[in-house]
Amino acid sequence: MSVMKTIGLICGGLSSEFDISVKSARNIYKNLPENFEKYIVFLDQNGWSVEVGSEKIPFDERSFSFVSPTGQTIKIDLCIVYIHGNPGENGKVQAYLDMIGMPYVNSGALASELSFDKWYCNQFLKGFGIKVAKSIYLRSADGFTDENAVISELGLPVFVKPCDSGSSYGIAKVKSTDELKPAIEYAFNEGRTVVVESFLDGTEVTCGVYRNADGTQALPVTEIVTGNDFFDYEAKYNGMSEEITPARISEQAFLLVQKTAKEVYDLLQLRSIARIDFMLVNEVPYVIEVNTTPGFSDASIVPKMLECAGISTAQFWKEIIEVESSSL
Repeated sequence: MSVMKTIGLICGGLSSEFDISVKSARNIYKNLPENFEKYIVFLDQNGWSVEVGSEKIPFDERSFSFVSPTGQTIKIDLCIVYIHGNPGENGKVQAYLDMIGMPYVNSGALASELSFDKWYCNQFLKGFGIKVAKSIYLRSADGFTDENAVISELGLPVFVKPCDSGSSYGIAKVKSTDELKPAIEYAFNEGRTVVVESFLDGTEVTCGVYRNADGTQALPVTEIVTGNDFFDYEAKYNGMSEEITPARISEQAFLLVQKTAKEVYDLLQLRSIARIDFMLVNEVPYVIEVNTTPGFSDASIVPKMLECAGISTAQFWKEIIEVESSSL
């Protein structure tokens, strides 16, 4: 299929990550190649709208079209879904687009849903020999009383995370037994299920992966150094961390992280850009989580990886649009 003319960049969503999604979308929008007609499409609690000039106007999600202020009907030909969290990063929007036959360049509905759930994703990857932290899966906070059994199984400290939330919402590092139950309740406020993971003592790194005409490509590895106890929301978005690209790790570890990141990308059948987070323990990468809609604001990690690699953001999205739309 040839590259389409009119691109709809879908952002917003129904989660706590609405504002971050809009920031990412605006940065992508300004860097899309000029030969594409492009619009930012918003999805929020009130439904769908599209930005034309300085105003938002109604958007018909059934026909994926809108009537411009001049009376012209404009139809979207191709979508880039850039909603962090629900309902984009978890694949719901992609499933809807599949139903109505609207092409998009992102990972599909199944790959997105699987990758978004931290526990299921890691168990899937574990089945292919990818190293992940030891973990316990919880479906409800009600009646949870066996803190000692969890600590006996995983040791201390442990990380408690909602399985189905992004941007480090609801995550806590637990250093003592009496902190565990409040942390689990905190995580259930953000997600429907929770995973408790053993602590991995190492260097946190992350690697962006995408696909172009030459196949799966790994970007330079970034090292994450946080002033907080771990890479939480404040560290990510409020300047409490340092992201060092390229990472200060051995060449052997650098190449192994890139190789593993590409393997994860291919195993999950991802598309477009993804970012794989690792903890490097004794030169061995352990997957922490997979991000199919990684942050793309000016402060985000992937644009810094691109800069390190000498790839312009415009060229990057041009390559993605060309290769992903050609397979639709």
